[in-house]
Amino acid sequence: MGLPEMPHPELTPNQGAALVALAAHVVAARLLDQPFQPAEPAESALRTVGSSFVTLERAGALRGCVGALEPTRPLYLDVARNALRAMADPRLPAVAADEWCALDVSVSVLSESQPIPASGIEELASALRPGVDGVILTDGRRRATFLPAVWQRMPSARQFVAALLLKGGWSRADGPELMAWRYVATEVHSPAPRPPLAEVSPPAAWVGAGSGKSSPAPDSATSSAPDPSAQPGAGAADPGA
Repeated sequence: MGLPEMPHPELTPNQGAALVALAAHVVAARLLDQPFQPAEPAESALRTVGSSFVTLERAGALRGCVGALEPTRPLYLDVARNALRAMADPRLPAVAADEWCALDVSVSVLSESQPIPASGIEELASALRPGVDGVILTDGRRRATFLPAVWQRMPSARQFVAALLLKGGWSRADGPELMAWRYVATEVHSPAPRPPLAEVSPPAAWVGAGSGKSSPAPDSATSSAPDPSAQPGAGAADPGA
């Protein structure tokens, strides 16, 4: 099945470095129980409304992966918010301070999603581009997604789709009732090891120079999240791995 090409979100190396540094500093600040308000960046690409996922891993094991499938806030604030939420991914124990030095931090910036006109699981699997496509499945009541990075663990399209069905609580028999979307992502990584928490201080400015304006702290306790059972495009927090 031929589908139109999807452009990856464009980030310069400096912009990508700024976003993943922000995610790491949000994690460090929370582990230190210190307030951290990201400065508004000077570059418009980082202030533009966008959607992102933040993934935390330790020695290859997932420690959290949370994001939003629809852009609802400036990209840099979306990254900060998702970093905070990834620390308390409800599927996993909360990230602890003694894990900091071994944490790998990744940020995925998502494109808009595109429907996949597949009538079943086999047709869906054949339409996917391994290593490229992120996928959203929904039955109208709940949804599940895998980021493109998940292809590293599941190189087969059939395996990828089967695991996503399992994640969403569906069986192959549910395939004809499911709606599917795809998206692509630009990913940036900040691998371990990290300096001790006691040596970490928030950045004075963004890579590429920040404007110095403060933004509201990205606190998930005070941020409203739409119903996660909504259709793709609802902007709810979703686990992506």
